[in-house]
Amino acid sequence: MATVQRPLVVLAGPIHPAGTELLKTEARVVVSEDLSEDGIIAAARDAEAILFRIKPPCTERLMAACPKLKVVGRYGVGLDTVDLPAATRLGIPVVHAPGSNSDSVAEHAIMLMLAAIKHLIPMDRATRKGEWRGQRVRGIGELRGLTLGIIGVGNIGRRVAHLARGFGMKVLGYDPYVSPDELLRREVEPVADLSALLGQADIVTCHTPLTDETRHMINEKTIALMKDGAIFINTSRGKVQEERALFEALTRGKLGAAGLDVWEEEPVPADNPLLNMENVVATSHVAGVSEQANRNIATTVAAEILRVLRGEKPKVLGNPDLWPRLSHLR
Repeated sequence: MATVQRPLVVLAGPIHPAGTELLKTEARVVVSEDLSEDGIIAAARDAEAILFRIKPPCTERLMAACPKLKVVGRYGVGLDTVDLPAATRLGIPVVHAPGSNSDSVAEHAIMLMLAAIKHLIPMDRATRKGEWRGQRVRGIGELRGLTLGIIGVGNIGRRVAHLARGFGMKVLGYDPYVSPDELLRREVEPVADLSALLGQADIVTCHTPLTDETRHMINEKTIALMKDGAIFINTSRGKVQEERALFEALTRGKLGAAGLDVWEEEPVPADNPLLNMENVVATSHVAGVSEQANRNIATTVAAEILRVLRGEKPKVLGNPDLWPRLSHLR
């Protein structure tokens, strides 16, 4: 009797070993070193699953070129690099790992707030130079008693709210997709519109997906609504912010500081003027990549891929409207 060959899963770059080992329990696993679109197509022509990281984006052309493809996995939370409408048209479910790195991102957001308000970067540089002048402490603040405005109160935003309350902050939340009662349960005071939140918050932090609605949401007009000297934090997606508007606001003192983990262009160019500002704390899109988060993401999305390959409904589906059609065909 012929042996049934296990399905092929192609990884667009290496993942945490725990996820790879889980996939290997039921599938053949190949890691593509060529992360161009054509490179992934060449590796995945016979694949039943592809797990994408950041590059290449999961395009309609790529999926259509892999005729055996049954499921696409996204290594992380956001789906902005996946053409969801195309996947749905092609009948390919898309799975991801929402919530797997929420603690890591929330902690990173709080870290950026603390680094900004405590002037950590210039203080570190001055200390290494032996500068102990009295003015070194001017402007250092505390989180306690400040008002935090959270834009997007999902898995990450609610964790930020919980941590911020531990610091003694007043926490406001704006999320048009969450009811006021649910926002209260998520430990934030509901705010009806974005302008009201921006006008009240001492610190504004973004935790939204990148959509047409949120693209360049933080711009010249919305920054003008913020308190003078407010701090802006972004650990969501870089294109939520207009960096030219941020630079101008930070230069003229409209904003007191910013903590940015994400950028309009990534990797962020070395000549980006924000990188030369002492009142900007910069990190390289690493908020969600702690060791614990990487393991959680890898095992979560691997388990979801295997569910689909077994013909089972995944726990989280990026294109949920597709599943009834697939279930009917099974």
